[in-house]
Amino acid sequence: MRGPLQIIVVYLIENCCMMLHTLLIVLISDQVLTQIWLLLPKLLVAIAILVLTRFAIRLVSRVMTKTLSRTEATLRKFLIQAAETSTLIIGVIAALNALGIQSTSLVAVLGAAGLAIGLAWRDTLSHFAAGVMLITLRPFEVGDLIEAAGVSGLVDAIGIFSTTIITPDYIKIMVPNAQLFNGTLKNTTTLKIRRVDVTVDLGEICLNEAKKYSLDTTIYELLQLIKTHPLVLKEPAPSCLVKAISPKSTVLSLRPWCQSQYYEQVRSDVQKLVQEWWWRSAKSWEANDIKAPSD
Repeated sequence: MRGPLQIIVVYLIENCCMMLHTLLIVLISDQVLTQIWLLLPKLLVAIAILVLTRFAIRLVSRVMTKTLSRTEATLRKFLIQAAETSTLIIGVIAALNALGIQSTSLVAVLGAAGLAIGLAWRDTLSHFAAGVMLITLRPFEVGDLIEAAGVSGLVDAIGIFSTTIITPDYIKIMVPNAQLFNGTLKNTTTLKIRRVDVTVDLGEICLNEAKKYSLDTTIYELLQLIKTHPLVLKEPAPSCLVKAISPKSTVLSLRPWCQSQYYEQVRSDVQKLVQEWWWRSAKSWEANDIKAPSD
């Protein structure tokens, strides 16, 4: 059992601890509030700088777009993106200076951590280097139709770190530049024209005893048929070769040429023309006891 004196001493100690704890909280709160109050003007200036930086980026983009309006689209978009990134970096450094963080100290810290940053940003730096090489060597340009890195579509923009591709079904895909530069790339636009290969299986037409539809006659009819299409080029002239033969069939490869941008349309239209040719000739084949080719 505690005596009265011990109870009083314990009570006084507990109250003193509580008063000391309360005093420390007040002092710490006062210090925090003082620091916040002192930092508040710098923080507002830093926020203002970042807001102005955002407007500056838009202004730089508009000015450069107007200034470089006659520049080739690939180079123009790359330079605009580089200018926007540079403006952002300058704005961030200015905001840090406003907060009292000197850029020299920041550079020193970054320099000391250069190895770690280099290892962490190895892929990012490789994408940047690949972007510079893509702009310099120009294996493709904005507006070209390419196949690379498992993606096929129209090049919309070549950026600092990635290239934007719009697929035929209108999906926007960002492909890292290093994958485009280091991998195999197929550019179907750069040569301006393309050959359309359409396979035509003639079935038993040319094997009929009557010889009404000989191979030469069939090839001639098909060539005359596709020459009527307005998008098929006269030069190079269309061709038709025997692709494969068997006891029951002859397979031809019909090869018209067209402008690269019309490839899909011409391929579809030529197949329609061949199909209609089959339908129109079906009655003649039946009359001569010729087995019509399968679709």
